[in-house]
Amino acid sequence: MVYRSTERVQARLSASRQRIIAAALEITAEHGYAGCSVAAVAERAGMATGSVYRHFPTKADLVAEVFRTASQREVDAVARAAAREDTVAERVTAVIETFSGRALRSPRLAYALLAEPADPAVDAERLVFRRAYAELIAGHVAQGVASGELPPQDPELTATALVGALAEAMVGPLAAGVAGPRTIAHLITFLHRALGVSP
Repeated sequence: MVYRSTERVQARLSASRQRIIAAALEITAEHGYAGCSVAAVAERAGMATGSVYRHFPTKADLVAEVFRTASQREVDAVARAAAREDTVAERVTAVIETFSGRALRSPRLAYALLAEPADPAVDAERLVFRRAYAELIAGHVAQGVASGELPPQDPELTATALVGALAEAMVGPLAAGVAGPRTIAHLITFLHRALGVSP
């Protein structure tokens, strides 16, 4: 009986935590980290501020968890898109289209993930986020080199450079809230050239 009671308490705590994260994600997508105060999150989640602090002792803890949750969703979406393609060129195209397309559909959240000034805890998570993208792309580059589809190159170095270029290319349009109609197509051309994809 005590075990079942403990299970119910844990389920309730988990549900409350998820409600807080969902509320914080919504606010970040609307107003960025600057607008994601603990009080605003508590109000959106329909709970007391003290309840938020029970799960996240500081705002830094909360925004770091929001970043981890949002960035993992993005990495997963990109990985799924790339996995559906056959050639390295198609996979890299899927990475760029998915990453950039999702960013441009939710520019405030994307800017928060990529560049908005935030707590050092978020900056640390950004490195993890970029590393996850780089590892994903490096795997595809390594396969392309092994199959002869791409010229010889260091997959890890190439992937890290591509992630940096892709992120930097998106920051301006996201900050301005506008991207040219050919932004994604031009990015695909640039990154294919950088990889050595045959025209």
